[in-house]
Amino acid sequence: MLTLGSRLLLHPWGPKTPATRCGTLLGWSLVSSFSAGVGSRVSAPSGELPVIRIPQKTRLRAEQKLKRAAGSKVPALRLARPGRLLIMGKRPELNQHAAYTFGKFDPIPLVTKGWKHRKATGDYFVINNTRSQPPACPGEEQREKLRSFSSLGLCGELGAALDGMGISQPNGLQVRTMTALQRGRNVLCAAETGSGKTLSYLLPILQSLAQETAVGETAESNGLRSLVLVPSRELAEQLQRVARTLAADLKLNVWAVGGGRGMGKLKLSLSRGPIDLLVSTPGALWKALRRDLVTLGDLSHLVLDEADTLFDESFVDLLEAILQHCQIAGHPSESRGPGRKAQLVVTGATFPGGVGELLSNFTDLGSITTIKSKELHRIMPHVKQKFLKVKRTDKASDLLQMLKELVVQKTGVLVFCNSASTVNWLGYVLDDHGIKHSRLQGSMQAGRRSGIFSTFQQGLVDILLCTDIASRGLDTQRVAFVINYDFPMTLCDYIHRAGRVGRVGSKVLGTVVSFVTHPWEVELVQKIETAARQKVVLPGLESEIEQPAKKSVAEQFKQN
Repeated sequence: MLTLGSRLLLHPWGPKTPATRCGTLLGWSLVSSFSAGVGSRVSAPSGELPVIRIPQKTRLRAEQKLKRAAGSKVPALRLARPGRLLIMGKRPELNQHAAYTFGKFDPIPLVTKGWKHRKATGDYFVINNTRSQPPACPGEEQREKLRSFSSLGLCGELGAALDGMGISQPNGLQVRTMTALQRGRNVLCAAETGSGKTLSYLLPILQSLAQETAVGETAESNGLRSLVLVPSRELAEQLQRVARTLAADLKLNVWAVGGGRGMGKLKLSLSRGPIDLLVSTPGALWKALRRDLVTLGDLSHLVLDEADTLFDESFVDLLEAILQHCQIAGHPSESRGPGRKAQLVVTGATFPGGVGELLSNFTDLGSITTIKSKELHRIMPHVKQKFLKVKRTDKASDLLQMLKELVVQKTGVLVFCNSASTVNWLGYVLDDHGIKHSRLQGSMQAGRRSGIFSTFQQGLVDILLCTDIASRGLDTQRVAFVINYDFPMTLCDYIHRAGRVGRVGSKVLGTVVSFVTHPWEVELVQKIETAARQKVVLPGLESEIEQPAKKSVAEQFKQN
């Protein structure tokens, strides 16, 4: 029986007639709404008791009774309304509406809970996109509040080059980064992939180089004025093209060098007189330093792009050796005038834990201004992401079926594998089925790798089979689909792969499809699903440069 006293309650026991069952559901839904706080939005994930819409007369009587008991400040009841699904899967009872968020200590129903069992084959779930544009791209209602490139002090030549590239206004991340660099600060720029980090450091560097050239400041014959370190030759070539396009009317010497091309070509590239801006991989630059082909004494800017890769085990020793040849400014005043030191820029979408420990050996970490995006390390809200539980033996046939449907759309597709051998094997399979594609992996000879990604960017080939060499920094605006044939080894790798779609300037937001087979892959996907349902950052990823722990006297003695 429904009783309205000091609080609304329906006794759940009694005869189980249809009327009392209906009343019980109604009563408990009202009690739950009041216990959560009157006026809160009532919603629940699928699989629990459904929200019952309260008849209007009953709602009015309840509100009047509560107002008399607690005063007139009690707000009116608001009922949950159906909306777009955030999580959608094969089992509707595990769907989650976009307006609902699980709390930190709430039990979370996961689609992937039983995916380690072989019977889960064929299950799937989708994280729908809840935004219509990349978060870093300002909306129409925000454009008037943002500054223009001219207001940031860029010269007319750079402004004209940006107009030719179809870029008319900076986003918020670029404004903050450029302003800090123009003030002489060392900068850590941490933002999601595709947010425009490259322009945020290239523009102020080129502007500074042009001003110095105008007053007659140049480097020595084999000296560099600015250096950008990147992890791959493809990224170095791409940055060279962007920098040369921007500096076309500034009379600046811009070059790029990468590994795998022999000392002869390296000497030829570095023997064309003073270089204003060099884009290089760590291996190629270290070879040049050891043979005295270049010096870093006149360096005014040092950029570490895609820092998470540069600081991992494959590059960190080379990077430390290169930094020992540089003098990094510890204060804005040290980056100007005679005897200046290099201004440091560190950029990336994810950061490893050892960044602070290494950089603390070369500069004061307190001199670094950290600029972060609000969406850093989160599931990208503007990209649709689908996860499929498949058998290992079915992956190739499932991929073929997808690609045959996508080929008709004439759009860019990246297929990621974890090894070069898998890329080559899949290539043979696609050849057998007459599907045109290209392959890009690190074990290829330099001559074969050169120009492959450029061909894909130009639209001459629509499907690119690749390893993670294509997941860092490369401009993939034409890519509409990313397929993880092999699920990435880490969440960091997943962020970078997924970041190949939905980039600033892309015509389509894009979709990411991931095949999930092994138990360790299921564990990673469970972390992604949990973060999506709770709307929090992915676990285990850092975005701050932390002060390293002080070493004991014994540890310092061992090092010396």
